[in-house]
Amino acid sequence: MSAASSFLNAPAAVGDTPLLRLARFSAETGCEILGKAEFLNPGGSIKDRAALAMLDDAERSGALRPGGLIVEGTAGNTGAALALFGHPRGYRCRFFVPASICAAKTDRLIELGAEVVRVPDRPCGHPENFQNLARLAAASDPSAWWVNQFDNLANHEAHYRSTAPEIWRQTDAKLDAVFAAVGSGGTLAGLSRYFAEHAPAVRVVCADPHGAAMWSWFTHGHLDDVVGESVAEGIGQCRVTANVARARVAAAHRIPDAEAVSVLHRLRDEEGVFVGLSAAFNVAAALRDARAGGPGRTLVAILCDGGARYSATIHDPAWLAARSLPLPARLATPV
Repeated sequence: MSAASSFLNAPAAVGDTPLLRLARFSAETGCEILGKAEFLNPGGSIKDRAALAMLDDAERSGALRPGGLIVEGTAGNTGAALALFGHPRGYRCRFFVPASICAAKTDRLIELGAEVVRVPDRPCGHPENFQNLARLAAASDPSAWWVNQFDNLANHEAHYRSTAPEIWRQTDAKLDAVFAAVGSGGTLAGLSRYFAEHAPAVRVVCADPHGAAMWSWFTHGHLDDVVGESVAEGIGQCRVTANVARARVAAAHRIPDAEAVSVLHRLRDEEGVFVGLSAAFNVAAALRDARAGGPGRTLVAILCDGGARYSATIHDPAWLAARSLPLPARLATPV
């Protein structure tokens, strides 16, 4: 075997991310609180898994042809992964992005060679919602493939085949619950399908921000109980996507921004884990579960992406103060 044969290319390096033990949170709760470090994927987020699976599936089916155009509505991470893996295969990318998404994310899409179309924020049923605009743009171009991550079942298949069995193996089949928020719904659906088939005692739990309807859906079976709003990006679904419809969830937690932001600070300052807000929502849900269910259990939270792309927002004290969100303890406490 040559030395070069042991090296991986970028797509082959997706997955097999480590579990990080969150020592402070584990000590406080008496549970093993672990984080699945998805920010260590080549593109920096869990969306690498879904993007790669959807690309492969589109090539196999013929939906994406050589030299074609990849079109999607994205809050940033899915687009980044599609561009990262799609451009080396000869595809062009055009992404429709809500105007509220932080500039660092859209700048990254441009840096990766994608065309970015920023559009006003519109609810999912509105004809000018970013996903609807992406669908219409793809329909008007014969070379285009609309990814449709929300209803593309290759999305949840990626997590069924990789994320879930990795967690099961890494915990030596001693796992009590796993926690994930809903963006497209692929992660939650893939995790729940795998554990329902292979380890039904493992609870799959949804973390949901205010202003979203997944807590209502999984708790009451309808989308009507929606309150408040959130600064979270990329999570907080208000419709039952094809992926969400396949999720079998044991419980859901509705987490306020202030709680998630406080967890975010502690992850960075006490655990040395620098992540985005969606990861903090998942850890916050795990902490609630640990305190309610008692010690001695093993709980895994999905750490969806890294914190660097949010330096101008949730990791910026001035940005937080302007929104009356908690500051890091080192700044909130007078010296």
